[in-house]
Amino acid sequence: MSGILFLAHRIPFPPDRGDKIRSWHILRHLAGLGRVHLACFADDAADAAHLPALRQALGGRLGEAHVEIRRTRKALAAARALLTAKPLSLTLFASPMIHRFVHRMLAKPEVESVFTFSGQMAQFVPARPRQRWVMDFVDMDSAKFEAYAGGGGPLAAMYRREAKRLFAFERGVAARADASLFVSEAEAALFRARANLPLANIQALSNGVDVDFYDPAAVAPAAAPQPLIVFTGQMDYQPNVDAVLHFAAETLPRLMRGTFAIVGRNPPDAIRRLASDRVIVTGAVPDVRPWLAAADVVVAPLRIARGIQNKVLEAMAMARPVVATQAAFEGIEAEPGRDLLVADGADAQAGAIQRLLDHPDKAAALGNAARRRIEQAYRWDVRLEPLAALCLPAREVGGEGDHAKHGGVVTDEACSKDPSTTFADGCSAAGSGSLQSPGLESRLHPPPHRFPMGRQGRAA
Repeated sequence: MSGILFLAHRIPFPPDRGDKIRSWHILRHLAGLGRVHLACFADDAADAAHLPALRQALGGRLGEAHVEIRRTRKALAAARALLTAKPLSLTLFASPMIHRFVHRMLAKPEVESVFTFSGQMAQFVPARPRQRWVMDFVDMDSAKFEAYAGGGGPLAAMYRREAKRLFAFERGVAARADASLFVSEAEAALFRARANLPLANIQALSNGVDVDFYDPAAVAPAAAPQPLIVFTGQMDYQPNVDAVLHFAAETLPRLMRGTFAIVGRNPPDAIRRLASDRVIVTGAVPDVRPWLAAADVVVAPLRIARGIQNKVLEAMAMARPVVATQAAFEGIEAEPGRDLLVADGADAQAGAIQRLLDHPDKAAALGNAARRRIEQAYRWDVRLEPLAALCLPAREVGGEGDHAKHGGVVTDEACSKDPSTTFADGCSAAGSGSLQSPGLESRLHPPPHRFPMGRQGRAA
């Protein structure tokens, strides 16, 4: 059985934000194909403390693990970027300890594959690894910085420089990797067009949805004013901040009625100041589903977006009528007008939302069609089927593997004392098996000790 080294820029557990949702499902799927080893960063000590729960959730399929709390200051990372001509996106994630861990793991004969999640982690993979190397860029980050630069402002020149340096890095990585993955065909096509590399090596691997968890019948709606217009997302993420501020300023005033609920953790002051008789700012919530269930309309008014928007897929799975911009809809395999509405500009968005509020029967039909589409096309097990052929040595592809035997069973292993686990920056695993949110705890570890894969309480 192959060993697989999994590298991620953020610990892939709990799956409570966009990047962790994808990385967790991929890690779990790979753990059904072979023993996985993990090197990743954590945002802080509380984030790193999720490692024992991750180990438990994988049911004994996680081997060695190195989790490092990322403490690099932006000013120091910027100085390194200037001195080395590297992208700031890389210097923010520099780590001699992860470099040494990866070097040691790649020397092990049993490690035959490397899966790198997010471009920042590619800097730790040698130029010509012995192992098969799959690079999951997820999004084309250089294009995101181009979009930032296009917005003008005092940081435009910096964003433009970052986009140029980052694309050169992305292209170099893709030229070395055995396969490069993107979250949508649109992202993959954009990269193919710009990179001028062998087309077969650049592929799309889309996100999925836990359709059982995102079941509209599974939760009671949140107590909120009606009619309710909901946006879900990680609220310290700039494209989400931009979308919400613009929607509140331009679209909401055009609506004759309705309360706008902004549901997501870490809202900055600019978002908190929106709170009023027509705007609710929730901050972090233990479970996003009650807010989706309460929504008369879910909006995704993003003006800058890359890849697949989980927030749109989750709302569709909850049978909610969705109004999304073209940018937020990009890459989603659904039919506008049947499964959701696509509208750009404040007038068009307000018109689409108002029609749904005025005609609840049509809104319900749109939501039901959305749910059917997700059930048909977006189950995680279907979406991740190509991973075996991409990651495993040819001799193992087509074998039964261990997925059925191990997938999802939680053991009672005292993983906090596992000698194969290492922590950086003084993070201790002792007593850290519980999750920070009681809502997440109860959903990620329900009786009878079987893990409900991919059930995340907060959207990104």
